[in-house]
Amino acid sequence: MTDHTWIKEFPAAITVCDTTGTILAMNDAAAEASTADGGYALIGSNLLDCHPEPARGKLERMLERQEKNIYTIEKNGLKKLIYQTPWYRDGQYAGFVEMALVVPEQLPHFIRQS
Repeated sequence: MTDHTWIKEFPAAITVCDTTGTILAMNDAAAEASTADGGYALIGSNLLDCHPEPARGKLERMLERQEKNIYTIEKNGLKKLIYQTPWYRDGQYAGFVEMALVVPEQLPHFIRQS
């Protein structure tokens, strides 16, 4: 499947940046979540400029070391899973993808046996 248009309306916020932090793409949910900062107009700007310390320093280290970062937050009464991970093009490090998914306060957890 080479048609990636489904990402535009995917219910999780997705933001993609290059190796320096320049925002390359975002979907509707990411643009809506960042409306106060410019929404889609943020494409082409650097995501480091959107983060004060200490978050900025952490992002700089993640970009440099190609380390993923996974955590949960609560904002405006919503619990979200934040998943930030490197992405690759033809096997070469190309930057980071951040996905922010709203999750229920009580999230079921299953242990599957193989």
